[in-house]
Amino acid sequence: MLIFFHNALVSVFNKDGLDEIIKLLNKNNVKIISTGGTANFIRKLDIPVTEVETITNFPPLFGGRVKTLQPQIFGGILNRRDNIDDQKEKRQHKIEDIDLVIVDLYPFEETIAKGASENEIIEKIDIGGVALIRAAAKNFNNVVVIPSKHQYKKLSEILKKGAKTSLEERKKFAGNAFEVTSAYDSVIRRYFQNFKNPPSMSMMPFDTSMSKGIIDITQLRYGENPHQKGEFIGNLEESFTQLHGKELSYNNLIDTEAAIAIVYDFFSIWWHTRRQ
Repeated sequence: MLIFFHNALVSVFNKDGLDEIIKLLNKNNVKIISTGGTANFIRKLDIPVTEVETITNFPPLFGGRVKTLQPQIFGGILNRRDNIDDQKEKRQHKIEDIDLVIVDLYPFEETIAKGASENEIIEKIDIGGVALIRAAAKNFNNVVVIPSKHQYKKLSEILKKGAKTSLEERKKFAGNAFEVTSAYDSVIRRYFQNFKNPPSMSMMPFDTSMSKGIIDITQLRYGENPHQKGEFIGNLEESFTQLHGKELSYNNLIDTEAAIAIVYDFFSIWWHTRRQ
C-alpha cells in the first residue's frame, strides 16, 4: 500500500542536512509541524511551519522536558487509518494525521564524553524523541519514521519522486528506528550500571555510536549454550581485535566483559592508593 505525506513532524537536535529535506517537504506541499529550535531553523528558510503548542494548546513545560507528549501529537501518529473506531475517535477529538516523523535523539553519549556534570548528562536522556520514534515505527503501516540524519538521503529520494512510500520501505525505516532506540537505551543503561565509575563508551561491548543511525549485528558462534544462538549488537571488529582462535561465542564476550570490569576495579584501587 502506497501512502503520501501530508503532515510531517520535524524536531531534531542536529540540523545538519535538514535544510534540503525541509525544502523538499515544502515543494511537495507537506505541512510541517515542529518545536522550538527546529521551528526557528525552518522559519529562517522562509518556509511555513506550525508550532507544536498551537496544536496541543500547551507550551513547553518543565524546562522543555515536556513538549510533544500530548494526545494530539501521538494520536496523529498512532491512529490506524483503516480502523473505524480509531477514525471516529480522531474526528471526535479533532486530531490530525501525522504521516512522517523526523526526530533524532539528544546526544547523551557525547555529553558524557565531554565530561559534563551529572545534571547535564541526565538532561540529555531523551524522552519525547524516543517515544515519537517508537510510536511512528509501531504504526509503520501508515507512518514513515526518520530517526537519524543518515536516513536523509533515502528520504530525499522519496520526496523527489512524489513523496510516497511503499509498505516495504516503511517497514525498513521502522526496523532502523528500533535499532537506534535500542542502542540509545543500551548506552543509558550502561551509564547507570557503572554510575560510580562509568567506563569509556569505546570500551563497551557494543557499538554505541548514534552517528550511524543504524547499528550492526554480528552473529556469534553460539549463545550461552551450544544449542542457542547469540548476537553481538554493534561492530565487533571495531570493538575488539581477535588475534587467533575460533569465532567468538556469547560466553567469550561475557568473559571479556568480566575481565574489563576487574581491570577497572584494580585501576580504582591504584588510583585511590596513589592519591594518599
